[in-house]
This record gives sequence, C-alpha cells and structure tokens, in this order.
Amino acid sequence: MKYDCIIIDDEKLLADSTAEYFNMFGVTTAVVYTAEECRTFLRENAADLLLLDINLGDDSGFQLCKELREKTTIPILFISARTSDDDQIIALNIGGDDYIQKPYSLGVLLAKVKAVLKRYGQCTAGYDDGRLRVDFGEKTAYVYGEPVKLTALEFRLLAYLVKNQNKVVSKQALFENVWEDKFTGDGTLNVHIRKIREAIEREPGAPQYIVTVWGDGYKFCGGKR
Repeated sequence: MKYDCIIIDDEKLLADSTAEYFNMFGVTTAVVYTAEECRTFLRENAADLLLLDINLGDDSGFQLCKELREKTTIPILFISARTSDDDQIIALNIGGDDYIQKPYSLGVLLAKVKAVLKRYGQCTAGYDDGRLRVDFGEKTAYVYGEPVKLTALEFRLLAYLVKNQNKVVSKQALFENVWEDKFTGDGTLNVHIRKIREAIEREPGAPQYIVTVWGDGYKFCGGKR
C-alpha cells in the first residue's frame, strides 16, 4: 500500500495521535514504533515522506536514516525532544531533510508535511523515450522495461540532469543541488557519471544521453531511442 506519510516513533500515544490528526486532514499516514518494524513495513508498503524519531528504544533513528538513504531519496523529517545543535547537524548531514523539535504543534507539523508533499509531488512524472524510462516517483530507471541498478545518489544525479534536459548543468550546480555540498570533488562526480552511463547508455564510451560539455559540465540529451 502507498501512504503519504509514515511515522517512526516509540512514543506510541504521540505517534498515534499525530497519525490520527493527519488522516483526518487527508494525509494518509501509518505508524510503526521501532526501526525493525519500519524495515519490515517498507518491504511491503511505500510512502512519500517519513517522520523519524532519533530515539527508537534500543535503536537509533540516525542509523535507520543511513540505511534508508542507501535505498531511497524520499524526504525524511527528524522529530526529537533532543535540543543539541550537534544532533541537528548530524541529522541533516546523514540525509535528513529537516529537524522538528518536540513538543510540536500538530497544526504546524501538518502544514510542514503538506508543503513537503506538495514539493515532492511536483516531480512524480519522469522521462520516457521508449528505450530509457526514468520514473521520479518510483526512484527507478529502466532500459527497455528492465530496472537498472543505481544507488540512491546516482539516481538523484540522473534525475537532476533529466529535469534539466538539453541544458548544460555545471559541476558546481550538481555539487550544490545533488550532494548539497559545494566542496565535493570532480573525481567523485566523474565516477558516478561513469556508473550511470554504464547502466543506461548503449555505448558508455560514446554516450548519447549524458554528454560531457568540456569546461562547463554535463547535459542530458533527451529523445534518444
């Protein structure tokens, strides 16, 4: 089943009341209380957004976020009663999209969640030329209908290029918008581009989709078959 939101929080009363409030206002929401329940739940269900507590009993929300970021790029909003600046920095550095302090206002949190879902929903289409299909909603690329193996970061890189197809995208723009780190090195970017080409191009050494614009960056050329 597909949900708008999944709450992962071991404070059962708070999690349940938040989910009930969200569902009442049209944001379909499910609740799990442990990291292991989350892993099991996501094997059979999907969501557009996760609300993740840092403290999950004996488990860490930080560790769960790291695991999820290996598989998905959906927004992850941390919720926590912890007030340390270090916690907020860690949460964002490992792939969290925001950090929300407990106790929170249900109305304010709902508004934030709806805003994130709206932004996320604006990019749920994709690209399809009959050979290559890039599905932004599924976070998957296909060649002749068969899924190709890409890491979450590689898919984000491909998706960013696709969204800017037929435009030259500078390396700096990729560093800032895909990695969100302007100090990422050229070598790292080149390795990921090569892996994407190996996954989607007929001849990775003579790419037709992702072409290098020497001195400027890269360009995704749409319409190839």
